[in-house]
Amino acid sequence: MDNNSLLKMRAIDKTFPGVRALQKVDFTLNKGEIHALMGENGAGKSTLIKVLTGVYPKDGGAIILDGKSVNIHSPQDAQKLGISTVYQEITLCPNLTVAENMYVSRGKGPLTNWKKMNADADRLLKKLDIPARATQQLGNCSIAVQQMVAIARAVDMDCKVLILDEPTSSLDEQEVEKLFGLMRDLKALGVGIIFVTHFLDQVYEVCDKITVLRDGQLVGEYEIRDLPRVKLVAKMLGKEMDDLSDIKGEQEGYHAEDAGSRVFEAEQLCSVSGIKPFNFYINKGEVNGFTGLLGSGRSECVRAIFGADRVTGGKVRVNGRQVKIHSPRDAMKNGIAYLPEDRKIDGIIGDLSVRDNIILALQVMKGFFKPFSKAQANQFADEYIKKLSIKTASADTPIKSLSGGNQQKVILARWLLMHPEYLILDEPTRGIDVGTKVDIQKLVLELASEGMSVTFISSETDEMLRTCSRLVVMRDRKVVGELSGEDLTQTKIMSTIAGGE
Repeated sequence: MDNNSLLKMRAIDKTFPGVRALQKVDFTLNKGEIHALMGENGAGKSTLIKVLTGVYPKDGGAIILDGKSVNIHSPQDAQKLGISTVYQEITLCPNLTVAENMYVSRGKGPLTNWKKMNADADRLLKKLDIPARATQQLGNCSIAVQQMVAIARAVDMDCKVLILDEPTSSLDEQEVEKLFGLMRDLKALGVGIIFVTHFLDQVYEVCDKITVLRDGQLVGEYEIRDLPRVKLVAKMLGKEMDDLSDIKGEQEGYHAEDAGSRVFEAEQLCSVSGIKPFNFYINKGEVNGFTGLLGSGRSECVRAIFGADRVTGGKVRVNGRQVKIHSPRDAMKNGIAYLPEDRKIDGIIGDLSVRDNIILALQVMKGFFKPFSKAQANQFADEYIKKLSIKTASADTPIKSLSGGNQQKVILARWLLMHPEYLILDEPTRGIDVGTKVDIQKLVLELASEGMSVTFISSETDEMLRTCSRLVVMRDRKVVGELSGEDLTQTKIMSTIAGGE
């Protein structure tokens, strides 16, 4: 056995009904190593971690810890073996003290030796250089310190393998630096750390190795020095630099030079979601988009534009006139419509009929005390069911009975019924069949040719190149470039995301 090897996962398989989430995936973690687990949405990162921590049973393969084959049937099994996870959402109790959070469920109820518990907690906090006291209430600590207390709790439970799942998402730069200091200290103590993050800069700052997954399969394991950023981006997206074809010509979109007047403009816009202030504009009849890896800030930018996230700074102009957009209703009044990334959470109302879902936005603008007549509502619904070829038994069918693609078309119909001047589509083709994807892409180009301005976001770069004439490139929640014309290629997008390497 390799003396430095701590964890080996070999040929891990996991299948859910209709989906093979992991196919013969290997993963190796050494003692005293920080190892990034990377991949786009649906790559299998979360599933692999849930198999390792006993949340999901594996369907095949082996897990070897310290040279011994182990069976992990529950999170409790994982914890007993020294495998601990700290999630993005803090799972501690803010109303308890720091020490109580560190030792909760491990004391002896009324027989707890509080003095010893507080002393032990203070000793560990000092050892790990965490700026907190055992007796202070956890809720009074910053999010970063709460995150560190969760790590201290994991470490004190004889942790050998520490999994950090997006731990930096809600931290500022100084807090991230403190967390990295703690990770390096744990590495020096021999703890193996699996680091799941979307932030490329952070991976190259703190990690020793990278394992990349794509579509439930292992792409490869790499030493950090052997994998430049641009190659990492290529491996995550499944596009090698030398075999990229320019597909712009397949389906002509609206060209920037044809565009008319400026419909929407944002200057130094920022919101509570933590995106850096950004500038943005779109012309009449233009299709543009935000691109970048998952978690880069694409959705946060359009949510700020639509007022779905509270805006904390910047100016907005619609057709040259300065306006204030504090809420989605303000955006709608200014002719802006938004199809959100997660249709199930933010889009459909499952128990309502197809008809009611289609007329919802228009009804909100008209006011609920002035309902549309049944005849009017039917007329609107029938028009768009036909126009978008929505497959439904009738307008009365509950939307939750429809396929994902048809649900997406219903939400599109809802916004088209508003006749917006500017339409934002965030992942409009995710999780739907190829035929419907093509329908939606054609519809976008058709709407633009009729003069509507469209911002299109997709995780599939091919799709962005087919539909957009200009792309705003994002990395780590800030705009890092803008591409149009001859620069609108896969290669250029990836090198811009990677930081110009």
